[in-house]
Amino acid sequence: MNLDVSSLDISVEEEARWRRRMSVTVPADVVQAEERRAAGELASRARLKGFRKGRVPRKVIESRFGGALRQEALDKLIGTAYREALAARELRPISEGAIEDLKYEPEQDLTFAITFDVEPVFSVEKLSGFSVERPAQEISQEQVDGVLARIQEQNGVWRPLEEGSPEEKDMVSVHIARLGEDDEPADEGRDYELVIGSGEAIPDIEAGIRTLEPGSTGDFDITFPDDFPDEERRGDQERIRITLAARKTLEVPALDDDLARQVGDFETIDELTTKIREDMTKEADQQADAVVRGRLVDLIIDANPFEVPASMVERYADGIIGNPGEIDPERLAEFRAQIAPEAERAVKRILVIEKIAQEHELAATDDDIDDRVEEIAEANNSDAAQVYAQLQKAGRLESLERELTEKAVFDFLMNQSEIIDAA
Repeated sequence: MNLDVSSLDISVEEEARWRRRMSVTVPADVVQAEERRAAGELASRARLKGFRKGRVPRKVIESRFGGALRQEALDKLIGTAYREALAARELRPISEGAIEDLKYEPEQDLTFAITFDVEPVFSVEKLSGFSVERPAQEISQEQVDGVLARIQEQNGVWRPLEEGSPEEKDMVSVHIARLGEDDEPADEGRDYELVIGSGEAIPDIEAGIRTLEPGSTGDFDITFPDDFPDEERRGDQERIRITLAARKTLEVPALDDDLARQVGDFETIDELTTKIREDMTKEADQQADAVVRGRLVDLIIDANPFEVPASMVERYADGIIGNPGEIDPERLAEFRAQIAPEAERAVKRILVIEKIAQEHELAATDDDIDDRVEEIAEANNSDAAQVYAQLQKAGRLESLERELTEKAVFDFLMNQSEIIDAA
């Protein structure tokens, strides 16, 4: 439908955190004209007994379908008036509009209000003169040894043991069944395979398994701990029967040149150890840089305070929660409240980075993306066009663009402030 925006009475109130309340009045003659149009449209396609199709008088239609026609007309009018009013006031909502104070009586003006959020408008004037400490990132021999130990475990072989009770890091195969009041199995039970000490079973079950030997069975009273994932089971007590079917121990290979050659393109264990240290140092450097970037942006936010719309914070929080529609509304409100402070901070970081990129022309260009794709292709001995197609198919080009933009922004910012290496 066409609606002359000049016929509308529009007022906009600015509320807290970029919330807007737009009140609209649609004159009675416009409402009546839309009702007549809706009735005429329905008359052209209606089939009523005693009338030919398309020949039903409009007054008959209005008498028979008056309530439904009025509601249809109002729905269309509100939607059209809302869009026209937004365009007239040059407003761009970033949240779904919520209708309030809808009032209409036959042959009277239609009035309603819609509240929504708009994108925040702010400036980032102070960008320099900050001092940020870069955390130390020294890699200890103990950390390197830990990685080597995991490599040994990954290349180990499980050997069965016919005797003895399970110990830490042993793999066990067990059958567990619940017992009834008569100490007879209440169900068929289930088979499990787990590693002792890995946290795969609750403590009381692990303790029971540790008392058995392969082929033996025992009955145990267990209590579900306070941190059990299923909250409803926390504190519950059960009597169960555990049968230890098998016990295995992990035999790890020697930490020698043979292991180095087995896991990669290394001739000696020293080469492998050196590569591990280099990779860990690189990762530690990246983590230290991430800390610096985070602190720097936080300092900029504190120096350039602004508010963000509640709807943006809520959307970010829902992204963290995941599937908010499947959560009880009361619990969802609690989760949102808990996450809100950090979610608001995260939204501000995103907006500030976008603002700086825009104002200082730091956004990644097509050439920047092409150069990065070529780097990725070269590092993987692949074709740049193929890498680009793979990134495009996986929907990762946008994230690559964002990554390059953020790097440009942070490089720019770190040149504006003092970065001090921690002692």
